[in-house]
Formats: sequence, C-alpha cells, structure tokens
Amino acid sequence: MKLMILGAGAIGGYIGGRLIEAGHDVTFLLREATRERLTREGLRLESTYGDFAGPAQTITRDDLTPDYDLIMLTCKAYDLDDAIDAIVPGVGPDTIVLPILNGLGHMQVLNERLGADHVLAGTVKISVARMEDGTIRHMNDWRWLNFGEQVGGISDRVAAIRDSLDGATGLEPVALENAMQEMWEKMVHLATAAGMTSLMRANVGQIVRSDEGANLFRHFLETTAEVAKLSGYTPSNAFMENYRALFSDPNSKYVTSMLRDIEAGNRSEGEHILGVLLQTARGFGIDDPLLAAAYAGVRAYEARRADSGL
Repeated sequence: MKLMILGAGAIGGYIGGRLIEAGHDVTFLLREATRERLTREGLRLESTYGDFAGPAQTITRDDLTPDYDLIMLTCKAYDLDDAIDAIVPGVGPDTIVLPILNGLGHMQVLNERLGADHVLAGTVKISVARMEDGTIRHMNDWRWLNFGEQVGGISDRVAAIRDSLDGATGLEPVALENAMQEMWEKMVHLATAAGMTSLMRANVGQIVRSDEGANLFRHFLETTAEVAKLSGYTPSNAFMENYRALFSDPNSKYVTSMLRDIEAGNRSEGEHILGVLLQTARGFGIDDPLLAAAYAGVRAYEARRADSGL
C-alpha cells in the first residue's frame, strides 16, 4: 500500500515513523521549509514501545502524482482548506483519504470537496508531543488509529487498510463498525478535556485536586455526552465509565494539545472543537455556562494573541 501523510507534526510524525519502522512505503507531503528540516534531521521518536530514528521520504505539492492508495490528513482543523488544496493532485480515482483531525466539521468539507466515496471517518487515541529539538515524544501507552466507513460497516477496503497497517510497533489500527459513533465519542472526550484544561490552565490531576475541579469535570462530561445523544450518537456506558474515571484521577498528568498550543502562544482549535459543540448544544436548547466559559476563554486568548501580532 502506497501511503502519503500530510504533515509531520506530533501525530503525523509518530504514525509515519512507526509505519516506516515496520517497512511501509510512506511519503510525507510537506511545505518546503519542513521538508528541508526533515530531510536534514530525519524522524526521531521516543516511546515506551521503543525509540525510532531514521530518514523519511518527503514531497511537496508541486511534485504530486495521483498514484497513492491512502492519504492521511494530520493537519490542524484550521488548516483544512489548504490541506485539501495540497492533496488534490495526489488523489486518484481509487485513492482513500483518511482525515485524523479534531472535531467533526471537517467531514462535510471533505465530502463536498473530494466526494464522500473517497473519505473515511477516523480518529486517533495517541498522546504525543513534538519537543523543541524536533523529537516526537509518546506520552503514555495510547496507540490506536481508528477508522471506518462513514455509513457504517467494515467494508473490504477498510479491512484491507487494517490488515496492511497491522504489525507496526506502538501503533494499533482498528477497523470500526460504527465510525461516526467513535468520532462523536472522541468529540465528547476531547471537548471535555480540552475545555477544562484550557479553561483552568492545568492538567487533569491538578484540576481534580483543586476545589470543585472534579465536580466541574463531571458536569462538562455529562453536558457534552448529552449533546452527542441528542445528535443521535449516545456514548456507551463503557465509554462514560472510562472517562468518569479518567477525569476524576488526582494523579493524572493528562494535558491536551489545545492547552499545549495556548501555553506555546500558538493558534488553537477552540473554534473547531468548543465552538462547534457550543453551537450544536444551543441548537438543542442547551445553554451551558461552563461550556460557554471554556469557549469564551479560548476566544479571549485568540483575541489577545491577535492584538500581540502573533
């Protein structure tokens, strides 16, 4: 299987590195400056599953040809339009596009731009961060790459992708029977975690150890789960039990990419996660002050960032 990954940040670099390590044909689609850096420095991963360092094949959009079997999008949600423009020359009649973005709004955009038949639904449960020296650090034992058809069911092409990608160290491909259910559960998880950690400027354990922190986490989780339910995707009991436990652990070091972006002064995905969820909630008559405060906090950060000229 000939695979292209758009982006070599934390998620894209980790997935690509693990697949290269396992012998897969992987090419990174990059901007010229990033391509030069990756060509010069190579990929470097640090993980409890074992470290990896090695060269990577790279390409820019000007050199693309439509002969890829699978294209993974690992960009930020706010870069989606540019990402689609970049990959279009590489999309052939049978190319499958697997977006691994936060939120839900990107699915409609991809369907409209590329055609729904080309697009799978996908999520990841992998916690990684790119260090200042370029090393991609795996933060825990999460290793799951989840994907499936938007309409449900495990098709032949989904099974083929799972079988092809299977066997990489520190990466487990999972073919989903109900991929949109998985995406909504990821939205519940991510909105709760990102909303609370960015609002409180602290990791999960620090919030839980503070006065009212665990109660606020529980309220946020129940609110986002209700929005998913009203949207037709009720989170499973097992999911809720798992995340109630995660968001009440006083020893958890879990932080989100949204908080890391804010602490680094980077643009956040607040609009695509918290903004979309708040708008959806209000459409169902749910006007939750905590969700609104989390969204307002991110928007205020973006306003301050803009005023600073960043």
